[in-house]
This record gives sequence, structure tokens and C-alpha cells, in this order.
Amino acid sequence: MTFSTMFKKPNTELYPEVKVPTAPRYHGRHQLNRHPDGLEKCIGCELCAWACPADAIYVEGADNTEEARFSPGERYGQVYQINYLRCIGCGLCIEACPTRALTMTNEYEMADDNRASLIFEKEDLLAPLRNGMLAAPHAMYPGADEGSYYRGEVPGATTESETREPAVVGVEGETR
Repeated sequence: MTFSTMFKKPNTELYPEVKVPTAPRYHGRHQLNRHPDGLEKCIGCELCAWACPADAIYVEGADNTEEARFSPGERYGQVYQINYLRCIGCGLCIEACPTRALTMTNEYEMADDNRASLIFEKEDLLAPLRNGMLAAPHAMYPGADEGSYYRGEVPGATTESETREPAVVGVEGETR
């Protein structure tokens, strides 16, 4: 057995010049997701922080107002930090999230020579804005409520005129 393995070609990867793709379910860097119109999915419930066995997540929730709406619910995550010096990549925070706001990407290159840069803030974790998304804060999609966001029934972004003049809904539900 030893003699037969002595003449085999070594299985060497040429990292970092050639990057081998990771497995589809690899637990890499965290990402805070957005709704199709750009509002954040995180509601600041802090369940991910409670579920983390390494105490690597810090969340501070705040209340949404009609002038400054960051998520469709009553609250949003005002401060969101993940300390990658402590994170063990277990994914329990992902399972604890009730709105699927937190997911893990396949990104694995997070090494740094500065300890402070391995504490990711909310701005580092938020998913980038795609075409048609507006940066929060802005009003909810016209005709949508909190439940329609969580059911995934929001088609896309609001326009600038819709963010300035929110629709007023009367007693019978008609829009004025």
C-alpha cells in the first residue's frame, strides 16, 4: 500500500491563483437580505443573537416610523454586528431567523491582519441593491402591508413619487 501511493501525483490546489468553487451549502460569510423593493428583512427581533452559541452576534432593534421606514414591520435592526473572531459557522442564527433575513454566502476569504476589521457592521452585511431597488428608508410598496411582505407578494421597488406621497386608505379599504 505504501509503495503504490509513493508514485501517485500529489493532489495540490494552486490557491490563491486558482480558486476552487465551494460546495453549494457551504457556510461562509453572513448576509442580511432585502425585500424586492429594497426594504430590509431584518426586524430586529434579536433571535439570531440568542441562538448564537459563541455570542458572536450583537443586534439592537429600533422602532420604524412613517418618516423613516427601514423594514415593513414595527421594528428594524438599527445596529447589527457579527464578530468573525468568535463565529464558528454553525448556522444556528440562520435557523433562528423568523423572516429569513440572515443567510450565509459561499464567500470564505475573510482573513485580515487587523482584528477590528473582522467585526462586520450592518453596512458590510447588507445585500447589495439590485436593479429597481431603492435604498431604505422609504415607504412600503403601495397597497402592501406587513403580511404581504412576509408572504413574498411585493412585486418590486416604489418610485420616487410613491415614496413622497403615501397612499391614504379609507375605512372601507379604498385608496384615496
